[in-house]
Amino acid sequence: MTQTSTSDVTPDTAETQPTGTEPTETVMETVVNIGPSHPSTHGVCRVVVHLDGEVITHCEPIIGHLHRGIEKMAENRTYLQVVPLTDRLDYVGSMYANWAYCRAVERLAGIRVPERAEYIRVIVCELQRIASHMMGIGSTGADTGAFTAFMYTFAQREKVVELFELLCGARLTYNYVRPGGVSRDLPDGWVEQCRAFTAQHPSAMLEIDDLLLGNVIARARLKGVGVLTQVDAVAWGTSGPIARGSGVDWDLRRDDPYSVYPRFDFSVPLGDNGDSYDRARVRVWECVESCRIINQALDQLEPGSVQAEGLPRLLAPRPGDAYDHIESARGSLGVYLVSDGSPRLYRMKVRSPAFCNLAVLPLLAKGHTLSDLVVILGSLDPVFGEVDR
Repeated sequence: MTQTSTSDVTPDTAETQPTGTEPTETVMETVVNIGPSHPSTHGVCRVVVHLDGEVITHCEPIIGHLHRGIEKMAENRTYLQVVPLTDRLDYVGSMYANWAYCRAVERLAGIRVPERAEYIRVIVCELQRIASHMMGIGSTGADTGAFTAFMYTFAQREKVVELFELLCGARLTYNYVRPGGVSRDLPDGWVEQCRAFTAQHPSAMLEIDDLLLGNVIARARLKGVGVLTQVDAVAWGTSGPIARGSGVDWDLRRDDPYSVYPRFDFSVPLGDNGDSYDRARVRVWECVESCRIINQALDQLEPGSVQAEGLPRLLAPRPGDAYDHIESARGSLGVYLVSDGSPRLYRMKVRSPAFCNLAVLPLLAKGHTLSDLVVILGSLDPVFGEVDR
């Protein structure tokens, strides 16, 4: 629930009386705290909101409630032991958090990944993008009162989670992508089950698009709310569906290609107005495009090894540094590593797209009502394990 705060930073009410001879109306400003334990904050986040009546004059997200020092903890672990820590960054997208870290390790150590492993990485990470977007689109439904849409999206997410459970035995933190490849090959029958999912998912997304984003109430709650211009999207360093919802035509899979993505044909969905509606709709169509990529990857998948040969059990890359990034469900996820030649990392730094995207919340919320703030924050789709690290 929301509660009025007596913050030591900003008083509950502030009376402003301009100097002059003519009396003016007193403006009463209310400061309200939302969170950090609140369903509308989409995680452990506190938002301090300044209100003039129901209208937001300023808001500030207060982060750090989920800080676990993952980047510092990595300094006391071997390169392989860090992989489970990356699962806890974007815990809604553990597969591509694993992948971003492993690509940086492989660049640092000069490891060549087998082709079959590269295809499997693309397949599981596009499935992970779908699962993550189901969470984002579903929460948009919940935020606007459309709980049925929330259940529809989670039914689709569950199908992906079941595929991951068959693959590596886990449903949330997978520890599947490893330096040099993946931990194990695809089990028998998995490819057929994956094809069955991609065959039905696009039509399910059309149904969700019509049910939620075609609904007059959802349109009223989303259209024109939290508009981020293309100029501001670039200036603030946003990426992923947040930037593409504002018409920024940029996707690392196409514009700075990595792995085997250059071999696939896919489109990059864009929005027109940069509002909460466009950000949700971009996620819907990205799921359809992910199915196209998965099907092409399955068609091109050849037998072979899934782990680089000759890797020592204890990696000790040459002294130096390396940076690599991938297109996660939230945007450009980058990992910077420094090696001193020992079996343990010297330094690790994560470039979190969720952190960068959250920075635009005060800009988007100003002038809107408190109920709109819930929709705007949800449209940014933050994951605070990655924001706080």
